[in-house]
Amino acid sequence: MTSVADQRRGRLFVALAAVAWSTAGVLQRELTASIGTQVAGRAIFSVAGLFAYVAIAERGHVIRAFRAIGRGGIAVAVLMAISSGSFIIALNYASVANVLFMIALGPVLAAALGTFAGERVPGRTWLAMAIALSGVALMVGGPGRPSALGTALGLLCAVSFAGAIVITRHLRELSMAPATCLSQVIVLVVAAPFAHPSELDGKDVALLAGLGIGQIGLGLILFTIGARLIPAAEVALITLLEIVLGPLWVWIAQGEKPSAATLVGGAIVLGALVFQAVSTPRLEPVAQPP
Repeated sequence: MTSVADQRRGRLFVALAAVAWSTAGVLQRELTASIGTQVAGRAIFSVAGLFAYVAIAERGHVIRAFRAIGRGGIAVAVLMAISSGSFIIALNYASVANVLFMIALGPVLAAALGTFAGERVPGRTWLAMAIALSGVALMVGGPGRPSALGTALGLLCAVSFAGAIVITRHLRELSMAPATCLSQVIVLVVAAPFAHPSELDGKDVALLAGLGIGQIGLGLILFTIGARLIPAAEVALITLLEIVLGPLWVWIAQGEKPSAATLVGGAIVLGALVFQAVSTPRLEPVAQPP
């Protein structure tokens, strides 16, 4: 069984992953290259960082590590690549607010998929998700009326990410770090034809390195470690920290003060996470596979 200490460690790693992911906005705003170049450049650095991590963690047995992920790992890679790509495309067909609201449905979708996989979702977690969703709605102004394509892409992003969480949780005896590396390879292959390296200057390269290695690479490493230790619904719930912290970093770095609704909504989301944490029984063993 997973110990209480392991569950706490899982929550910490997923929270740190959300912190890493939340830096995307403040870093990406400084980029001057086209979207295709940004995505491909970021993917190159994330692949390099993730591959280095796999090589170190597996003590040089890289091929064995990639083979070990099996079909489940390949599914995780594809789902993460779909989630990443659909998020970027959705921003071109719907407002940021609408896309973020769709992503906020992730915990509900992860809970539903986890239930089908045999993972019980406690009532307190459903309540925490409802509170968090209301907070996100206040932050972004509710779901609004996006285009049908924008809605479909936002939901695809949320569903694919939730699916990756559930599979990672179900195959928790395996390291999914190679799968996350493979997901970025997929993103790179798809984005490369639309990239124009000549657009990049020294500042852009440095920013893309920060995004690829730190924001995506480190975030995915922390995520895959933590997601194996706690229920899928809780993983998705904690990742909502990304939505709360993103505007905060922009405020600190660029002086762009968020609205009162954003601050209040963010406080509600944080309150939901605290509620989930303090209402969890001190001893809640999670069965490991035989």
